[in-house]
Amino acid sequence: MNEKKPILIALTPEAEAAMGEPELVLKHFPFRIGRESRIAVVDGVMKITERRRQGFSTASNDLYLIDRGRPLNVSRQHLQIERSDDGVYKVVDRGSACGTLVGHNHIGGHDRGGESILQHGEVLVVGTSESPFVFRFMLGV
Repeated sequence: MNEKKPILIALTPEAEAAMGEPELVLKHFPFRIGRESRIAVVDGVMKITERRRQGFSTASNDLYLIDRGRPLNVSRQHLQIERSDDGVYKVVDRGSACGTLVGHNHIGGHDRGGESILQHGEVLVVGTSESPFVFRFMLGV
């Protein structure tokens, strides 16, 4: 059996910058995505401070998004992509503040979580509709 590989394709420059390439093959599941920054107020000004150097990973996420938006769109532990034993993919919101758009379906937000089936060709927006982190989920060869 020749299984099709799940791929995330960056649809925005910010998404591509986070992945470091235009396409990323998902090699394990769950595949976790979240924010790689902390907010601090320095001299009365909100600043984003990075916790992790580029190229290093931690157990929290497989893909880190550096959200410089105001307000922030991406939670530190935002979502994960899962694959069931029968080959069905789904997005599970990990209790994010702004939620996730899967096609036209909004899941999560307000720290409540949620999930949605992820179809071939579906657009995935991490955060609100204003988020710069937009991907397409594809099943490649």
